[in-house]
Amino acid sequence: MLQSGSSAPLFSLPRLDGVDWRHERGKPALLVFFETDCPTCRLAIPYLNRLAQALDGKAEIVGISQDGDDSTRELIVQAPVKFTVVMDRDLSVSREYDPQAVPTLFLIDADGKVTRTSVAFDKAGLNAIAAEMCAAIGVEPFELAGGHDGAPDRKPGCVSRHLEPHQEVRGAGDPAASVNLYAERGPRASRIELEDGVDPYEFCYQAGFADPLPVIPPTAERVDRMLGATPLSAKLPPDQIVARVPPNYGMATVEKIAANAVMAGCRPEMMRVLIPLIRAACDERFNIHGVQATTHFAAPLVIVNGPIRRELGFACGGNVFSNVARANSTIGRAFQLILTNIGGARPGELDMSTLGNPGKFSYCIAENEEESPWDPLHTEFGFDRGQSALTLFAAEPPHGVSEHNAREGRVILKAISRALVTVFSYRFCFGWEAIVALCPEHVKTLHRSGFTKNSAREFLFENTGVPVKDYEEDGGEGTQFTQLYQRVTINGEECYRKFARPEQIRIVVVGGTAGKFSAVIGSWATGPRGSQMVCYPVD
Repeated sequence: MLQSGSSAPLFSLPRLDGVDWRHERGKPALLVFFETDCPTCRLAIPYLNRLAQALDGKAEIVGISQDGDDSTRELIVQAPVKFTVVMDRDLSVSREYDPQAVPTLFLIDADGKVTRTSVAFDKAGLNAIAAEMCAAIGVEPFELAGGHDGAPDRKPGCVSRHLEPHQEVRGAGDPAASVNLYAERGPRASRIELEDGVDPYEFCYQAGFADPLPVIPPTAERVDRMLGATPLSAKLPPDQIVARVPPNYGMATVEKIAANAVMAGCRPEMMRVLIPLIRAACDERFNIHGVQATTHFAAPLVIVNGPIRRELGFACGGNVFSNVARANSTIGRAFQLILTNIGGARPGELDMSTLGNPGKFSYCIAENEEESPWDPLHTEFGFDRGQSALTLFAAEPPHGVSEHNAREGRVILKAISRALVTVFSYRFCFGWEAIVALCPEHVKTLHRSGFTKNSAREFLFENTGVPVKDYEEDGGEGTQFTQLYQRVTINGEECYRKFARPEQIRIVVVGGTAGKFSAVIGSWATGPRGSQMVCYPVD
């Protein structure tokens, strides 16, 4: 790998629009070698976006993709990427710079010398690069990567494409073949011929391809219809790997996703949601490995926003958490089948949840944006209101909150705060997130009382705490960490604040327009060692 002090080779590479980008002397440049399926590369992108904005064109950040055009284009839209990206299609530039892993960052000064390198995701390295680039162009220095922003201080990346290992594999009766362990293509889905008289419904269950509910047999004809239904699924090869699903890291190819969608009863156009949903689930920040293997209650909750809700018929009104709409039920179930069949998290084996969660059959809702006076959930992640998106949250089952007498918004919020205090475990504080699912009647009262979404969140944050006296009885879970909690006074009583930051409380508007019932949904552990909420676009 090129070291600090070396002369950086000059090169020219095309952008996706076909225009060549030339690496020339004259101003500082940060070269970022990346792969589209590397979770650590995705983790670094928001920080690089922020740095590119601060540099304001006086210095350049250039991403060098080691993957194909289609997957790179999708990443640019999904992440999104807000700096220049060029294509190293033959990996010739990768060989010249010789990064051992991705992401690798090479900081090059105006004279063409490598002044700093940073491998993998490293907050200290990112901050050092930002400081040096800002100093070089006369921009006020700033902390690019904070210590408590939900991301780890360091995270290893993936091997660079030009160094990828190959492994000798042998099929039944086949000669050994060399297979790229990091390839973008995977094996086609297995074809099974059933003997006459074998019930295909029973076979799917007995063979372990399904949960205990009956499934639709994924015949070749049905899977082919699913594959060709939408521009997204039709343009991707059937053996294109969308993601590798933990904990077994099975290859979720487009075809295998389609097969599970058939089994769950999805309509073909629902592939528009399933493909980005699998990408989101395998985002390292979400930590589907931990969510699937924990003994906790957690199950992935899918929240859908934007025009796709109406286009595919998602339920967002009455009975939103129930079996009320095909889109909610079948997409949620297809997702769970993929996690089991491809990821390998089967109950009693890798899925060790003590009590489980009915959401492990299907846990998929859509926000009732039409009944909300506030911006929907996905706008908090930087998406436009008119963009369709899905959000994933490692969720407990809903905990209902009934409040039919309140005429003021603050009374409703106080009732909700009493439920929020029980998230995860009553006396555990700081390490958890929650979703507040507000019904339309409650949100209208809050709006009339002058609450915005942010002020409602702040009120809940300020008024949710566990009384200190409840830690003085007989110990118990959470009492061992009181030195970490913030001590505050709530309604005249000394309490430990339940949440570390207001942002740990998210508000969505869902449900029917009759009935003043809202709900609180707690999380599994959050932060770098737990699961962080992620939001992905749906095209």
